[in-house]
Amino acid sequence: MNKKELAETLKYASPRVIYVVTWNNLLKKLFCPFQVKVIHDIGALRIGDIVFVEAVKVNLELKTVYIIQGKAYYYYHFEIIV
Repeated sequence: MNKKELAETLKYASPRVIYVVTWNNLLKKLFCPFQVKVIHDIGALRIGDIVFVEAVKVNLELKTVYIIQGKAYYYYHFEIIV
């Protein structure tokens, strides 16, 4: 996917909302900021820390990125607290 195609797709998405399927198959709509738990040490964040996601974005490879304290981190370093 090139940058133009990505921009076209993302114009319908919001960086302030994420949809999550819960353990019991319910679809939940979470609004930023929402809480996540750090499951891998990354940057200044340590395992077990609870932090707030300010925005949700995607990179050019369509991997989800959380904006936390103004910095971007891949989603797989965190567990969403629902």
